[in-house]
Amino acid sequence: MQLVVGRIGKPHGVRGEVTVEVRTDEPEARFAPGSVLRTEPGAVPPPADGPGVPFRVPTELTIEESRFHQGRILVAFAGIPDRNTAEALRGTLLVVDSADVEPPEDPEEFHDHQLVGLAVVTPAGERLGEVARIDHAASSDLLVLRRPEGRTALIPFVREIVPEVDLAGGRVIVDPPAGLLDL
Repeated sequence: MQLVVGRIGKPHGVRGEVTVEVRTDEPEARFAPGSVLRTEPGAVPPPADGPGVPFRVPTELTIEESRFHQGRILVAFAGIPDRNTAEALRGTLLVVDSADVEPPEDPEEFHDHQLVGLAVVTPAGERLGEVARIDHAASSDLLVLRRPEGRTALIPFVREIVPEVDLAGGRVIVDPPAGLLDL
């Protein structure tokens, strides 16, 4: 499974640096010099201005340099020498293979991709649906539950409501307060 760790934004300066919208908890590790990131399969760059062959987004990009600047990360990739080439990368998603991501050391911490697709059941074993995705809100993370009838429900990912995550068993045990799944 491919995990998105960033999205390339606008160029910064004239030497090929770009801003990156970070989508990982470990930006220092993911965007370290020498790291190789794959680009989203099927990413299509905008047409290049001027004569010649249009620039094609490579399937892999190697990080030459990265730095934080005014709350953003700026990245320079090998083979991207100038602003015009960097502009062609805008909007490209940067991904890593989930097999290359180390599991968290804390047994109470999970990566999103570990939870997506797990069955959601009550403590009594009643199936409520499955985890469709995780939304990261300011107050707490939310499990987005896909109900059997096709609706979705949001479940705060807090111990009082989600007492157990059983990765080996492929399920999340949820004890929702009355009415939560009806919202």
